[in-house]
Amino acid sequence: MRFAKLLALVLVLAWLPAAAQEFPKGPVRIIVPFPPGGPTDIMARMVSQKLQEIWGQSVLVDYRAGAGTLIGVTAVAKAAADGATLGIVNAAYTINPVLRKTMPYDTLKDLAGVTQLVATHLVIVANPNAPFNTVPELVAYAKRNPGKLSFASPGTGGTSHLAGELLNRTAGIDMLHVPYKGSVPAQTDVMGGRVPLMIDATSSALPFVNAGRLKLIATTGPRRLPGHEQYPIVADAYPGFDVTGLLGLVAPKATPRAVVHRIQVDTAKALHMPEVKKQIEDTGGEVVASPPEQFDAVIQAEMAKWAKVIREAHIQGE
Repeated sequence: MRFAKLLALVLVLAWLPAAAQEFPKGPVRIIVPFPPGGPTDIMARMVSQKLQEIWGQSVLVDYRAGAGTLIGVTAVAKAAADGATLGIVNAAYTINPVLRKTMPYDTLKDLAGVTQLVATHLVIVANPNAPFNTVPELVAYAKRNPGKLSFASPGTGGTSHLAGELLNRTAGIDMLHVPYKGSVPAQTDVMGGRVPLMIDATSSALPFVNAGRLKLIATTGPRRLPGHEQYPIVADAYPGFDVTGLLGLVAPKATPRAVVHRIQVDTAKALHMPEVKKQIEDTGGEVVASPPEQFDAVIQAEMAKWAKVIREAHIQGE
């Protein structure tokens, strides 16, 4: 299977125009719309290192944090469309356009998807003493106590918050959202019993699950988490439920398609390196490495899904 994937990548690369085969002719930068140290930064540095090895050119990580990723993504949208500037984006990329009243760029007109790097599953975790252990038990408890069950998230309007609102609508319950400024204070309050449960990134919550300080109710992706198949998914109880965060590369819209495809092919090669794939799966991710057209379709589908949830839940953006 791995040989077949590598052969496919070689064949695609062979058909690319000469200009794309010569790319890059100089340094490439990947703009990260967050401060150093988080999961997006870790992915950017890992991908940049491998692309630098493949290309024999410098691949620099450029931090442009602030305004809920808008500063960094705007810098990508306004960059020269030659493939030398890329941006790494997460789920905020598909939420901001439908949550915020004004945007400094048009997601679909000013930017193009290069590849979805990974899918990042979320987890529903609870205090070990919470009176439920499964999604059906959680839903039954919420229905017996309407409006009294609360869930924490790292912030309003993020994927964790929206996942909870989607579960409310899917299961016909009314959990109360309690926003925090980041995962750490939310986790502290859930472990301390001040809030019964939270929805969080897998990489952030798993260490506490493994230590017995949180119990894992379910993951939110469409299939069981690679490497952690022992945990159930929400879709076991509610087929079709899918909240999967994403990390992907984007480029200015006018970047030549041949160059976009060249970047995607080489990035896929990097992501399928055994040591890279293992590191991604160990932290709760799943390698995707999708073609540009597929990533663009995912972006549009996610925007439509979250627009409906935001509208029905009356979530207010800036």
